[in-house]
Amino acid sequence: MEMSAHHPFRSARAKEQYLKLYDMRAKKWPVVSESRMVDTSYGQTFVRISGADDTPPLVLLHGIGGNSLQWAPNVEDLSASYKTYAVDNIYDNGRSVYSRAIESPDDFVNWLDELFSALLLGNNINLVGLSYGGWITTQYALRFPERLDKIVLLAPVCTVLPLRLEWIIRAILCAMPYRYFTKSFIYWLVADLAQKNEASRVMVEELADDAFMAIRSFKPKRMVNPTVLEDTELQSIKVPTLYLVGENEKIYSAQKAIQRLNKVVPNMRAEVIPNAGHDLTSVQPEMVNKKILEFLK
Repeated sequence: MEMSAHHPFRSARAKEQYLKLYDMRAKKWPVVSESRMVDTSYGQTFVRISGADDTPPLVLLHGIGGNSLQWAPNVEDLSASYKTYAVDNIYDNGRSVYSRAIESPDDFVNWLDELFSALLLGNNINLVGLSYGGWITTQYALRFPERLDKIVLLAPVCTVLPLRLEWIIRAILCAMPYRYFTKSFIYWLVADLAQKNEASRVMVEELADDAFMAIRSFKPKRMVNPTVLEDTELQSIKVPTLYLVGENEKIYSAQKAIQRLNKVVPNMRAEVIPNAGHDLTSVQPEMVNKKILEFLK
């Protein structure tokens, strides 16, 4: 594919503006970290690494339209017991630079496997995925279970249930070059966070600013449509799995998701986080972190 000096951004100015905002947000990362740009056959992947070298690896995959900084509310607790690798999805926003298109779930899985090998993570990896990152996590677990120790799915997009039509319509409107639609979508999606207190409302405003900046800055690309797993696929996930979803989840019914998992894979631990929606990792970070750490240990 043709690569410009500012790829994957629309222009050199767009690159400068986005990375300036990204680096400003990165200053809020609450623990000491090192950043690394890792080569794969799909391009260069940016990884933010925190925690002690003698602790087990814990890889964090963010949601669609975001980047590794989504894990800022969680990384301090998680890095106390694990060496965390917060990844900028190769085909999403952030500092990663793709050199070929991601066109299928297999492309995501192959990229992730190459990344794990390049980072020398071995075969006892803990993998945590939020939203779209949760769906990618299940795809990887189906292909390479031998490389994983445990996985955590945080409100994974599709995977258990299809997306609500309202989510799809609101997300499509965000493609229009008006901040109103992006802000409206963010406030709807993370309503619990927006209503918690003044500090959290500021956080939501920043989320809306970041999302709109990304839409204006990056070249448009077609993301791989996430899938709902068949019963047999869910049952074939042999890696110990924790599924967490906010009680006010907007992408699908939390209650129906738990009901399906309890019926199809009763050995999978599936729990609801109260007073949370798709913002469960930021509106209830202490509770989510505690459940993740208890499960992994």
